[in-house]
Amino acid sequence: MKFYNTLTRQKEEFVTAEPGKVKLYACGPTVYNYFHIGNARTFITFDALRNYLQYRGYEVTFVQNFTDVDDKIIQQALKENLSPKEISEKYIDAYFKDAESLGILKADVHPRVTETITEIIEFVQALMDKGFAYELKGDVYFDVEAYPDYGALSKQSLEELKSGARIEVNEAKKNPLDFALWKTAKPGEPSWDSPWGKGRPGWHIECSAMAKKYLGETIDIHGGGGDLVFPHHENEVAQSQALTGKPFARYWIHVGYLNVDNRKMSKSLNNFFTPREIAEEFDLEVVRVFMLSAHYRNPINFSREGMEASKNGLERLYNALDNWRYYSEKTEQTPVEGDEARLREVENHRTRFTEEMDDDFNTANGMAVIFELVKTVNEMITQKPGKKVLETAMQLLQELSGVLGLLTKRKDQDRSLDTEIEALIRERQSARKEKNYPRADQIRDELTAQGIVLEDTPEGIKWKRLAKK
Repeated sequence: MKFYNTLTRQKEEFVTAEPGKVKLYACGPTVYNYFHIGNARTFITFDALRNYLQYRGYEVTFVQNFTDVDDKIIQQALKENLSPKEISEKYIDAYFKDAESLGILKADVHPRVTETITEIIEFVQALMDKGFAYELKGDVYFDVEAYPDYGALSKQSLEELKSGARIEVNEAKKNPLDFALWKTAKPGEPSWDSPWGKGRPGWHIECSAMAKKYLGETIDIHGGGGDLVFPHHENEVAQSQALTGKPFARYWIHVGYLNVDNRKMSKSLNNFFTPREIAEEFDLEVVRVFMLSAHYRNPINFSREGMEASKNGLERLYNALDNWRYYSEKTEQTPVEGDEARLREVENHRTRFTEEMDDDFNTANGMAVIFELVKTVNEMITQKPGKKVLETAMQLLQELSGVLGLLTKRKDQDRSLDTEIEALIRERQSARKEKNYPRADQIRDELTAQGIVLEDTPEGIKWKRLAKK
């Protein structure tokens, strides 16, 4: 297995610090509002990465934080006439609801800044004791010039970073790039007691403290959106490695940007969407298909055409599963000539899937293999294979799709609905035999209203469910 490591700018063999175990940290949301589809791409990517690592036999410990104290949270609290704590609780609940609708499972740990204050203060004090940080009237800053490797992740020198970055303004700082580890409290803001007076953490220190607390001094994979490389992740590297003298993360994985209709997503352009808004028109499993149909490092353009294509692709997968089940139920257990070769051809897709996915977590090519499996088995059906071929194909389609978090919505409830639909189809066939055409037409209309399309085949009436809008 190989990953493109942002730190080295090349693909590297994936070797964990502890054989068979992966320590994975992904930056989570600042909980001041609903997350948007750009955030969703990152969250889906790391959810699917965790799934795949587990599929490949790793024991994964996945940590994703919540930033629950921040200027944006304080500002939103004023807008909504709530306390900062009430705002963060409201949008943490919203995060879990929206994430679930996208098929995103919870991390093993979702730490919060407000629950990690003690560890953050200890971290900052240790940096001061080692000469990597200094105090200015209750504010504490990291001294970038005291850390010689600053800029190693973003591959820029201090001078390049100074000229190209938006920096917190404080003329008293030693260097414009010095970043806040601790901020003096302002009136009415959340604050905690510290050796430097009442205040709250700077943004970057939280992830270093949480990663150290839950995953140790060196983690295997750290990642987030591409916009976090500088300054957030650069600063995490500096403060963590200054403290421990050890590598902070062995591999850095960053997700590419998302545009909307070929333009940067912006509220001012009216192309800013949340999953809740998209759910008014599309099932959110379609969003997951869309996001994973591109390589995670590549920019992706969110558009109606892309969503329609993803909806059709998802419908094709569900239809394949339904069709194969239909033919399997009508097929005898007795093997058919050529089945051994067919089974090998079906099973070969598992090997090809892992080969593609092992190459820098290439979900685009992995998904292509899944669709090739569908095409291959659909062609086999014309040869009337034995039941074992069809059952193996169904199991493999669900297995590979499940790694990507797809084909998960047709559970027991849907099978119960399938039974009801099949009963209606049998009733319709009886009505037609009895020439009770009004009842037959009524049943067809009922099925159409449920998104069920009927098709006459040599084996009898076959039906499929259209993907939901």
